[in-house]
Amino acid sequence: MNYYLVKSEPETYSWEMFLKEKNTSWTGVRNYEARNNLRAMKKGDSVLFYHSGDAKEIVGIAKVVKEFYQDPTTEEIAWVTVDVSPLKSLKKPVSLTQLKANTILKNTKLVRQPRISVHTLTKEEFDVIVEMSK
Repeated sequence: MNYYLVKSEPETYSWEMFLKEKNTSWTGVRNYEARNNLRAMKKGDSVLFYHSGDAKEIVGIAKVVKEFYQDPTTEEIAWVTVDVSPLKSLKKPVSLTQLKANTILKNTKLVRQPRISVHTLTKEEFDVIVEMSK
């Protein structure tokens, strides 16, 4: 299993909207590194859901339910999407400030490359974030 983090502006698509829909296609990714991360996702992989913008916090855990396919929001074949479903809300959101203060997490791609919308995580990073949310 692999671990990822996806980012969304809560005003555009929030965790609460995701919970109501129960499934979504992660469309609209137009960055090559983020696209490559989508392509690497496999069914069953774990995904942390991060509210970007003013919130800047990880709020939930999801899973990949369908591997990459052509993004239906564009005709350009370079862009792909995956389908994800929510698993659970975090008991306590984990803020970007908390990530930066943690010795294990301060060098994650989320902290070092904040403009990328789909990040890879190590199992250790994923586990530390989940533990921080308890």
